[in-house]
Amino acid sequence: MTGEAIRQRNIIVHLAKVNNSSSRTRTAIAQNIAEKNGLLWKNIYSGVFRDMDEILIPLDIVAEEGRLPLKRGPKALQEKGIPFYKLTKSGLIVALSINELENKKLVLDNFLSSLDKEEKEFADIIKMLVKVSPKLTHSIFEIYVNAYCNGKLKSLLPFSNSEFYRISKNTFATQKELLEGFQKLSKPSKLEMLKLFSKFT
Repeated sequence: MTGEAIRQRNIIVHLAKVNNSSSRTRTAIAQNIAEKNGLLWKNIYSGVFRDMDEILIPLDIVAEEGRLPLKRGPKALQEKGIPFYKLTKSGLIVALSINELENKKLVLDNFLSSLDKEEKEFADIIKMLVKVSPKLTHSIFEIYVNAYCNGKLKSLLPFSNSEFYRISKNTFATQKELLEGFQKLSKPSKLEMLKLFSKFT
């Protein structure tokens, strides 16, 4: 990945894991990324600014959520305040596809709660699937976002079962084959199979 892509992923992960508005300004984002990489935040601030205004906001991955009042500084800036940001519904989908994101359960809950009524069927499927296999569930989001990045999907939204299945059908077919085969095994063979898979996890 390019440095820009890594920085944008860091922005998305940061917005996914923090709640307070003061931690979601451009300055706070730049400071967080700089601290993790041993850099000076002022050296990457312009890159964060450009990523937000030219890429993530136009793509509807990130949106301005509000403004923090300022007591000091230029009068015009005091009147307008400092913007802070949030992930949009599309942004939550992208966040769920990033391996570095640690609090995926919380992000998934936020995403599912943001779905419209017509997307309820999909939400019910994901809620059931994540209980059985969280890693499979999140790998499907990765497949979905990769399909969007590669032009196989016109938009991340609306999130429909048909599009989700079209993009992920090979994954589901593989899992279905594995589950059906596993059910047919004897108990000793099932234990051997589980031992085999444990070596790869």
